[in-house]
Amino acid sequence: MNSGDYDFWLLDLDGTLIDVEQQYIYDVMNTVGTRFGVGFSEWEAEQLWYGPSHSRATVMDRHGIDPEPFWDAFHEIETPDRRAAASHLYPDTEPFVQAVDAPVGLVTHCQQYLTGPVLDRLGITEWFDTIVCCSDQTGWKPDPGPVELAIEQLDVPTGSSGVLIGDDPSDVGAAWNAGLTGIHIQRRSPNRVGQCVRGDHRIDSLTELREHPA
Repeated sequence: MNSGDYDFWLLDLDGTLIDVEQQYIYDVMNTVGTRFGVGFSEWEAEQLWYGPSHSRATVMDRHGIDPEPFWDAFHEIETPDRRAAASHLYPDTEPFVQAVDAPVGLVTHCQQYLTGPVLDRLGITEWFDTIVCCSDQTGWKPDPGPVELAIEQLDVPTGSSGVLIGDDPSDVGAAWNAGLTGIHIQRRSPNRVGQCVRGDHRIDSLTELREHPA
């Protein structure tokens, strides 16, 4: 990789570097649904897990569920041990990250109580020079706040060029709002996700960046 194209790299986590077992998604979402007296189809469960905000909102609206109590229930049901045990790296993740010869940061919506155990179980905590978990305090992508915090913690010189890679439109939006290049990695079919994401570059695998630097 010619990492000289960028002075630093920021990466999303879920759906970009790692994924979880499909059955885990269905089990968690069905448990959440039970609390509200509804059942989610497999497609709806995937939309709630992977989908952009408007797709998630559509599923919740269909079942008459407000977002705040939904996510409260979701976070009560998920435990660090269960999430960590169900998580796995995409095959292209390790070769890509290990080849980057520049500071690397993680900016994720995954909450801190889950992120730490997942990274530790996968043995990848030390891959990152900084880890920022979005919160009400930092802001949520596409807000540039968490991205700007990661850049500050990387302590790169003012004017350094950076890039953010993610699978969600909020990742690209956060990159653009922070003045970075936004690369969308398309891990799932747009037909399955329900939309096609626009970015400065679109890739299907991190291997493409090793072969053809952005």
